Order: sequence, then structure tokens, then C-alpha cells
Amino acid sequence: MSTIIEDEQMNNQRVLPRIVLIACGSFSPPTPMHFRMFDIARDFYKTQGTHHVIGGIVSPTHDSYQKKGLVAGTHRFAMLKLALQSSTWIKPSDWEIQQSEWSRTISVLQYHQNHMNNYINSPLDSDKNGTLPGWMPPGLRERQDGVQLKLLCGADLLESFAVPGLWADKDIEDIVGNHGLVVISRYGSNPEKFIFESDMLTKYQKHITLITNWVPNEVSSTIIRRLISRDQSVKYLLDDRVIDYIQMQGLFNCKTFNLDNRKPSSMNVFCCGGNENIAAAKKLLPSRNGPGQVVQVVTSEKGTKVATEIQRAGSGWDESDAKKKKTDAVNV
Repeated sequence: MSTIIEDEQMNNQRVLPRIVLIACGSFSPPTPMHFRMFDIARDFYKTQGTHHVIGGIVSPTHDSYQKKGLVAGTHRFAMLKLALQSSTWIKPSDWEIQQSEWSRTISVLQYHQNHMNNYINSPLDSDKNGTLPGWMPPGLRERQDGVQLKLLCGADLLESFAVPGLWADKDIEDIVGNHGLVVISRYGSNPEKFIFESDMLTKYQKHITLITNWVPNEVSSTIIRRLISRDQSVKYLLDDRVIDYIQMQGLFNCKTFNLDNRKPSSMNVFCCGGNENIAAAKKLLPSRNGPGQVVQVVTSEKGTKVATEIQRAGSGWDESDAKKKKTDAVNV
């Protein structure tokens, strides 16, 4: 009996419209809440039974987006790769940071949407050279219908649409009308009122999915950067591998080993500065190591040794022409 129910559920899932969620932002650094939004949204669609979420994409903004606390894109992409190692369906995309300048949000959506649907409609042997980007959801060709890419965001981005001069009306119309918004809002907030007060959003309100996050989390990248700069622990606020990377690279004014309260005398740590082991570690580091490469510095009472944990994060994509640079509030 259970097998019949499972088969029916699988059949129903196959005929549901397929969607992919994308989050755009700074991710400097990426926090668990950035990824938690994806699971909240996927659970919602699963409960509603209206769509089948087949993938999630995280797209960090270009370095030319001028925002306080924004470290190099190679670092942000490396941290995303480390933080998402445990996810089977959320993947980082380095397309934005590989462009020659900042890209408008609608351009980011259009690129990823078109790339997926072009792949679905292309000959089956078109990817025989293994050139597919790592962010592509698996199983796209299991069905011939296309997928819709929706912008996943918090309620603050929705409200930013009302800031004069911040968004072009056409961009808002294209994003909401052609792709759709999935808005994760805090308990007690009132995004419905904001939509009502906007003629543009009211026009496309059927394309806006509002989801309440019943487990609030106020941890932001801004708070994380502040704690790090003050040499305070961020243990349990970030993935341990991201903490290691921040310490090793000395990001966000990190100066010591104290970000996760581990003892450097007996634990494997990543070195970033302010410690006598740094000089010894630098002598062992290959000169070719760049910003995107993570090198583990193992310290103990017996000495220091270096071992490469992961290679440079992401070789990148050289797709599309440069986009017109403009201030945009989507990169939060």
C-alpha cells in the first residue's frame, strides 16, 4: 500500500511546474540564514503542492558593487562553496563576479533562466565535453518542459522597491512579472500592506509568494563582521569551514585564532595573523597560492605544517557582455 502511495506522490511531483530559486546578494560572509531561506521556501511549496523546487542558486555580486564590508568575490565564492558542501541542491554561481562590471539583478535572472532552458532544449550530446556550470540543477532533462527561475529574498528587498531612484520600474516589472518573487518575511511583519500600497506590485501580486519564517534569526553579515573585527567568537553563527577560511585569509580585520574559541596549541586551525606561527607558515606556503585557495595551517607544540585543503574556488564563466553599472539594493 505504501508503495502505491509513493508512486502516486512521485507522479504528482513530475507533473508539477518546476522552479529554481536564486538569491542575489553580497554574502560577505555567507550566514546559515542565507541558506535557511531556501529550505523554508522549498518546504512551503512541498506543503502547498503547487510547484516542484528542483534547485537553488546563490549568486554573489560583483566586486564593483560598492558596499561597506564587501571582500573580494573570490573570497565570497570560496566561502559559499565551503558553507554549501553539505547541501545536495543549493549551489553557488560565480557568473556575476566573473563579469567585467556590476550586473543588474534582472540580467542575472535572465542569464541563469536562459542557460537552464537552453540546456533542456539542446541536443542530448551538447554537454559531452563536461562544460556545464556547477550551479546547474541535476535532472533538468528528465522532462522537456522548461523551468522558471524565481528570485528568493527577504521582506527588506521587497520594501526597497519603493525607494525613489533605487530600482527602474521596468526592472521591477520584469523581475516580478516574468520571474516572480518568493519573499521570506518575519513573524509580525506586514508585506501584504506594502504590496497593497504599490500599484506595480499589486498588478503582479499573483507572482509574489509570501512565506512567514516562524523561527526568526537576526544574525546578519553585518553583525558577523562586527564581531570578527572586535576579535569575538562567531562559533555557531557561521559554518566552521567558513570560520577557518576567514581566519586563514585574515578577512574582516581578523587578527587572531579566537573566532571559534578553539585552542591553537592543541587544535587544527587556520592562520590569518597576529600569531608567531604565521612567519613559519608563510615560508611553507607555495607562492602560487591566491585569494581563492584555502591552505590549512596545522599548529601544535611540535611545530607547524601546511596542507592544501581545497584548490582555488571556482574557475569561473566568461559568459555574456558587460552590463550597465547602477546602484541596486538587491545585493544585501
